[in-house]
Amino acid sequence: MAKLKLALYWASSCGGCEIAQLQIGDKLLKLAEVADIVFWPVAIDVKYKDVEAMPEKSIDVCLFNGAIRTSEQEHMAKMLREKSKVLIAYGACAYGGGIPGLGNMFNRELIFERAYVETPSTDNKEKVFPQTKYKVPEGELTIPEFYDTVKTLGQTVDVDYVVPGCPPEEKTTWLALEALIEGKLPPKGTVITHNAKAVCDDCPRKRDVKKVKKFYRTFEIIPEPEICLLEQGLLCAGIATRGGCGAPCPQANMPCTGCYGPVDGVIDQGAHFLSAVASVIDSNDPEEIQRIIAGIHDPVGTFYRYSLPDSLLRRAKIK
Repeated sequence: MAKLKLALYWASSCGGCEIAQLQIGDKLLKLAEVADIVFWPVAIDVKYKDVEAMPEKSIDVCLFNGAIRTSEQEHMAKMLREKSKVLIAYGACAYGGGIPGLGNMFNRELIFERAYVETPSTDNKEKVFPQTKYKVPEGELTIPEFYDTVKTLGQTVDVDYVVPGCPPEEKTTWLALEALIEGKLPPKGTVITHNAKAVCDDCPRKRDVKKVKKFYRTFEIIPEPEICLLEQGLLCAGIATRGGCGAPCPQANMPCTGCYGPVDGVIDQGAHFLSAVASVIDSNDPEEIQRIIAGIHDPVGTFYRYSLPDSLLRRAKIK
């Protein structure tokens, strides 16, 4: 039987998903028995022109990680969609925009001003910024266009499945690969995890329906090891986040940050999380409520850490 043809691509992301793909350990040997990697720029010497020359739908599955921040990434997303029978949004950045998606609080002009002028280590008095085209004696140099707005993979091309996580847990990655190997893929559009309910269903901590009068940052308190972190005033997104990861963060005394995306039926993870936080505030006094809310540092980074581009907000309006 012919081997499956597998492609992997890294767009706007940190590279953690590339490591996560290797964390399946000795299962890599099982994967190697049934699949050949035909495109993986981070690991094998293969060029874009090689993919362009491939027949349409000649790749059986592509694991595409990272958000769409540049014209090059958009081009690759469209090309890999054309060449792949199955396209999987792999990881939180491809799924919801991820950490790069927080750039949607700004625009290209503001980001370039910060990166190339304002940072303390930058000496750029002439305010020289990257240009998409520049002529040199040898010819014309080109680099990709940096977009104003970060998009998800699903906002760019049609996506068949999602494997969530920042990065996905080893068991989640293998759940998707095993389904592919065995020809038992779920219905199109499925977010592939071991649990479609909330992280709270995987978490052993006890919920006592306690109310809070102050929210803490993680370094400010040492939480009780058996009590729900949200009820101790730590902003844990487990109640608004799809399970399947096994809740490793809450079990290590760290709040869930929401990397597995929204639970089924929720279209805005941040709004869902915000609603849950509002329900534990112990006050009916508007002024006290405002004081408690003011203790939440970086609201956008807290409630939309991985999902701003995929939310109802999408981005900030820049005047």
